[in-house]
Amino acid sequence: MRYKKFGSTGKDISVLCLGTWALGGKQFGAVTQEDAVAAVHAMIDCGVNIVDTAPIYASGGSEEVLGKALQGGYRDKVFLITKFGSEFVDPNDSDKGTIKDSSRKNMLKSIDASLKRLQTDYIDGYLMHWDDRVGTPIEETIACMKELKNAGKVRFLGMSNLERDLADRLLADGVLDIVQYPYNMINRTKEDVLKYYAGQGCGTMGYGSLGGGILTGQFREVPTFGHGDMRASFYGPMFTEPGFSQIQTLLKVMDGIAETHKATVAQVAINWALAHDYMHTVLTGVGNAAGGELCRRRLGANRSGEARAGRGHFQDPHLQLRKGGQIYVFPSNR
Repeated sequence: MRYKKFGSTGKDISVLCLGTWALGGKQFGAVTQEDAVAAVHAMIDCGVNIVDTAPIYASGGSEEVLGKALQGGYRDKVFLITKFGSEFVDPNDSDKGTIKDSSRKNMLKSIDASLKRLQTDYIDGYLMHWDDRVGTPIEETIACMKELKNAGKVRFLGMSNLERDLADRLLADGVLDIVQYPYNMINRTKEDVLKYYAGQGCGTMGYGSLGGGILTGQFREVPTFGHGDMRASFYGPMFTEPGFSQIQTLLKVMDGIAETHKATVAQVAINWALAHDYMHTVLTGVGNAAGGELCRRRLGANRSGEARAGRGHFQDPHLQLRKGGQIYVFPSNR
């Protein structure tokens, strides 16, 4: 496994971050608790030392499963990130929308609930998930972020998805250690923002590194997903026309690169994102131990977490990709 310095946190974190959105078994197809726990253990055993979750993922279910998986000494091996400020209107039906509330009252309630579900007494990174949409002054949110840090409940602070004006307010007030935005070869809308905040000393995270799974090469025909599946809504533009056919053109180019380097299409996609100095870690979701093992192979790491020689094959994939076709960009609406 490769590691990078996580901005001004000073922590050395793995370039693969375990994304847990699917682990609750509600929004990316069915996942059993046994498989979910095995997936977490497989990733950590292979050298992954940063894990990302949120209360909204499976309406707390992902945090609960992760909390169980991190027992037995695993909690001490990871930099644990969760978020606040975004919940489903109906915990059992994601299609009914979300409530984005970053008030002090909701934050205090949310942190205690997350700590309980995760079975820990502190969070390494606590991120504002979305901009507040219930009228909370940003000053109130920032003050509560500092309050939670001073209380020892969180160690580092940051945000996910915020527009520059709000993110800059957090930066100016000293509560922006970590930033998280969507980033992959078909969604580069936040590339300049990531570069900027990396230059300000922030740890950077890219989510959607595999585009909801389409950049694994697994989907070569338009799929049909069940009700509430985030690939049909959140990642919908990638799995419907005209986006789907455009991505198939890109996948054909990636097939050739993967064959040349005896790699997988997913490996090409992940290494493309990680070839940039301003990207410290990318989120990759798994649902079982086999998926964890696959993620290990995507970076060419052995089971002890060491990277194989020759990892520089993908250090400059831009020219290869651009020779074969356009890189398509989709807007993010997470």
